[in-house]
Amino acid sequence: MPRSTKKTPLKRLLSVLGPGLIGVGFLAIPTLAGSAAYAFAETFHWRQGLDRRLRGAHHFYAVLIFSMLVGIALDSLNVNPVSALFWTAVINGVLAPFLLVGILLVASDRKLMNDQPSSWLSCAVVGLTAALMFIAAGAMFFL
Repeated sequence: MPRSTKKTPLKRLLSVLGPGLIGVGFLAIPTLAGSAAYAFAETFHWRQGLDRRLRGAHHFYAVLIFSMLVGIALDSLNVNPVSALFWTAVINGVLAPFLLVGILLVASDRKLMNDQPSSWLSCAVVGLTAALMFIAAGAMFFL
């Protein structure tokens, strides 16, 4: 048998792995769109669910359809998914310290926490973490 037509274990693996990766890619857009729609519906107290008709949950379906269109557009525009993930991580890293400050303010407020605010040690650790994250975000842009 000629060497070029012989199926090596690597070629067998790739013949199974390739379609699997493509299949996972087909699942990514509707899965992420659905999770975004459910997150928005929970946040804004909308009626939700794929078991409801369009008229019964129109905000939910609007977010679902918009998210899927954005995903398809990103794919059609040949946006590099690794670059998109990288920049998403950068944005999350820049925004995270602001979220920590918000959590710190809420956790240390006696009225909001029903006279059970977080301990001073917990607030100090979160404050220090937020400060270090602000410094790291600044260093990323200015160094």
